[in-house]
Amino acid sequence: MINSMTAYGRAAGITPDGSREILVELKSVNSRYLDTNIKVSRAHGYLEDKVKTHLAASGISRGKMDIYVGINQILNPDNEVTLDPAYAAGYIAALRQLRDTFDLPDDISTMRVAQNREVFTTRRTEEDAEAVWAAVAPFLDGAIAEFRDMRRREGQAMGLDLQEKKTELAALTADIAARAAEFTATYRTKLETRLNAVLEERDIVLDAARIVNECAIFADKTAVDEELVRLNSHFAAFDEMMQSTQPVGRKLDFLLQEMNREVNTIGSKCQDPDAAAVVIEMKHVLEKMREQMQNVE
Repeated sequence: MINSMTAYGRAAGITPDGSREILVELKSVNSRYLDTNIKVSRAHGYLEDKVKTHLAASGISRGKMDIYVGINQILNPDNEVTLDPAYAAGYIAALRQLRDTFDLPDDISTMRVAQNREVFTTRRTEEDAEAVWAAVAPFLDGAIAEFRDMRRREGQAMGLDLQEKKTELAALTADIAARAAEFTATYRTKLETRLNAVLEERDIVLDAARIVNECAIFADKTAVDEELVRLNSHFAAFDEMMQSTQPVGRKLDFLLQEMNREVNTIGSKCQDPDAAAVVIEMKHVLEKMREQMQNVE
């Protein structure tokens, strides 16, 4: 089962103690290696290494990933809020002066004054890094689970498409194998026809042994048995890799390069126009497979 490198995952909510609101988002596109870009607030920068380690442990091995971790502090019982009496007195005096100077309604009240946050001072206690990580980790796990599920679903569709193309490629390979047996016989017939036409004009008898020798040389130059055997071996390896539970994108990409090499060799040996057309179609199918493979983890 293969996985796609393109996916999205999200988890958000409030921690069980009601102290924090947390949002975690993951998204990725294809990349040769695992490339992570983590965005957190400056105050929580220490979470970056923990997030990277957690991602690696989850089995994500490839993809250019953007990770966002948002933490909104709702309540911290250890924070202490106190009144700044000097500032409050000056602020209230300024309000009264404003009222008297411009003959404004007297609506100065406690809640009106409290709207100016400068009348209060807040002593914030330093957050416990491990406690913050313990709060974030479950949401990160939730986002990863959704992210991996999307990778699996897209990977399943890609796998079916790749298997269909491999089956098509195997059928074209069988077609080449069937035609290969006729290459030498066809070449001999054409060679004899051409030579007879030329030699009859000069009253020269065709040397059958020379024809046989010439055909043997041609058969050796155009034999594609080894290439066909290796291609079929590659097809078996492809099927095995597609069933692996480990990331195999790079291995499959290398295997497709080897298939392409064999097909190119077959193409260089083919002297038959119909066989050459089959080779062109094989290259076309392989190219589509290689494009698809760029998004396989």
